[in-house]
Amino acid sequence: MQIIESFQNEKIKKISRWLTKNSDRKKAGIFVVEGQQENERALQFGYEAIEFYIAPQIFGGTNPCEPIHFVSNAVYEKLAYRGTTEGIIGVYKNKELNIDSLKIKDNSTVIILESIEKPGNLGAILRSCEAFGIDALIVTDPKVDFFNPNVIRSSVGCLFGMNFCAVTNAEAYEFLQKEDFEIYTTFMSDGAKDLASRNMTVKSAVLFGTEHSGLSDYWKDKGKNTLIPMVGSIDSLNLSNAVAITCYEALRQKRK
Repeated sequence: MQIIESFQNEKIKKISRWLTKNSDRKKAGIFVVEGQQENERALQFGYEAIEFYIAPQIFGGTNPCEPIHFVSNAVYEKLAYRGTTEGIIGVYKNKELNIDSLKIKDNSTVIILESIEKPGNLGAILRSCEAFGIDALIVTDPKVDFFNPNVIRSSVGCLFGMNFCAVTNAEAYEFLQKEDFEIYTTFMSDGAKDLASRNMTVKSAVLFGTEHSGLSDYWKDKGKNTLIPMVGSIDSLNLSNAVAITCYEALRQKRK
């Protein structure tokens, strides 16, 4: 077994760039996955692997398909965000994500995020969507890439089994109209109705805006305004928490 020990190895320099520079990853048409569970999910859901970097003294799983580049602990610690944990990094081909390929049912619930900016929030939202059976996640006018390593990490690989895509606001609205969705917006207003009063057992989409300013004016008068009731002194929740509550409410209604 040949083990790469030099930080100046061309393969190590290449994957280091991919891990730190989104522009280099996009240009190469790839994304990078760190961690055993995350790589297992990527393979399980049909993502095409290009190569793996494994630290054999750390990795405790079964070796995936070739090609595998074995690296020293020191090299792996330099590459990995989580240092010595799990000992595997995979490189995969990007997938084309098309809104028309989303799998929609008669009672589908879709979450739409407008211009989300924080990879950690997107990853946490993907986990909630997967956990509570949301049928698709759509990001409009995105500021963050679904395949950003921080999104993959914070979602614990949940995105690989999800329906998701990134489109413009206009494309999302056209899709919702064509598929005859009930549209629920989340503007802060006195006329908004309690989330629990909205029928989420039918085809429904709930829209959330950016972390700092909410939905844009584009979505005004395009849906039924909805709120999560709160009794404390604050008037808003973290975006990922608000989405998690909404996802659970959709599941609760469907399981009645």
